[in-house]
Amino acid sequence: MWVAIGEFLTSVPLWELALIFFAKIIEVSIGTMRIILISKGFRKPGSILGFFEVLLWVFVASTVITGMMEAPLKGIIYALGFALGVYIGSVLENRVGVGKVLIHVIAGNEDAKQVLKVLRDEGHGVTSLDAHGKDSERTVLMIFANRKNKDVIMSLIEKTNNKALIVANEVSILQGGYVSPFRRIAK
Repeated sequence: MWVAIGEFLTSVPLWELALIFFAKIIEVSIGTMRIILISKGFRKPGSILGFFEVLLWVFVASTVITGMMEAPLKGIIYALGFALGVYIGSVLENRVGVGKVLIHVIAGNEDAKQVLKVLRDEGHGVTSLDAHGKDSERTVLMIFANRKNKDVIMSLIEKTNNKALIVANEVSILQGGYVSPFRRIAK
């Protein structure tokens, strides 16, 4: 039995297994970014990533399929690389933060004025609306921002008023409006 396990584990050189594993991680991470870029309207960069994704896939998959019967460990390593690639791709996508968000803040009138001032002082465009809550008058603040700035904006709001209701949604189309000159350059 131990001989069979030893043969199973040593039937493929370690460097080949590592190559399959890491190439599959890179390929799946590229695929995740490709899908996100295309869904956000970035067709050219998504297409370029698609080329490299398929190029990697052809070489890695052919390596695994060719020797699968003699070395089933290749298939296991391939699957592990895929699983880890999905995870790394999603982490990468969160870091890159492609796209826009609409952040709504609902707070009491005085609290909302403080939040409004802090956000505008930091250079964020904010629209305020009068609203009527269940028990009192409220103010709704609307902030359009780059998705990668969402956490910074939300932490500013929480520091200023930790009782404010904050809702963030992804935006597919944004046209017109105010964007500070600095923010336009820093995109």
